[in-house]
Amino acid sequence: MEFTTEPFDLDEAPAHAVVAREVIQSAQLDAVDVGPFGNTAEGGADQVLTAVDSLLRRALASGATRVSLQVNVIGEEAR
Repeated sequence: MEFTTEPFDLDEAPAHAVVAREVIQSAQLDAVDVGPFGNTAEGGADQVLTAVDSLLRRALASGATRVSLQVNVIGEEAR
């Protein structure tokens, strides 16, 4: 999965971005890469879907006006 939250603030990470990162970093995922302009995470379908649900709910509740999200299915789970 890959995601970003908006609105952007180049001076300081907004609350919604901090919350989104906390959700992903604390989720039971296999790999997480957090960056200033995008974040990625990998894991099993159930773990990713659980993290996405929490990410969307908490980021929007913390002031995000947009969450851009891309989910790709790869490997064994794509069959």
